[in-house]
Amino acid sequence: MNNLKRALTLFLSAVFAIPVGAAPSIRTTYSIDPQLSKIEILVAKDGFLKAFGHDHVVSAAKYSGEIQFDSENLEGSSVEFVVETASLKVIDPGEPEKDRNEVQTTMLGEQVLDATKYPRIKFSSTGAKAGSSASQLAVEGTLALHGMTKPLTVPVRFQVTGDGTLVADTEVSFLQSDFGITPYKAAGGTVRVKDKLKLTFHIVARKTSN
Repeated sequence: MNNLKRALTLFLSAVFAIPVGAAPSIRTTYSIDPQLSKIEILVAKDGFLKAFGHDHVVSAAKYSGEIQFDSENLEGSSVEFVVETASLKVIDPGEPEKDRNEVQTTMLGEQVLDATKYPRIKFSSTGAKAGSSASQLAVEGTLALHGMTKPLTVPVRFQVTGDGTLVADTEVSFLQSDFGITPYKAAGGTVRVKDKLKLTFHIVARKTSN
């Protein structure tokens, strides 16, 4: 009888692809709320005359994304989001509008992002690893930017609020040159921006399915 029960258990586990003794994966779909979320890029100044330049803050206005969140197995979670390149806006608090517009035109033009040729920036996760606490994950994936796709690991802090909203924050850096972008420079290179960009996310996502 015991052998019969064991055989039946193994059979059912194989049919339903559920390992013996393990709970089934429970994934919840969330959609990113762009009204409450924020994506910003910090572009720092560099060069011999950097004192005469200034850092740039760029904000994304149009983006969308979906998160598959597995509360029972965090490493089974996934995320994908897309930013419309042309929606990136230089906000540079305290700088004259004329200067902001000039930086904006350069950033979206052929010399930097070439928004017409490469209209979208996309991140797709390929895996996730548990972090140092129950509310942290290292999300591994690929970033598609400027016609190139490179691996990127994003450290994420997250929480699920009382009403079921998923809130996540992250900060990650990468090099423009890794994506075939030459950092902008002026005055013979004495004023330029750093190759390394800092990307910050504050994501608010709403549950769309169980």
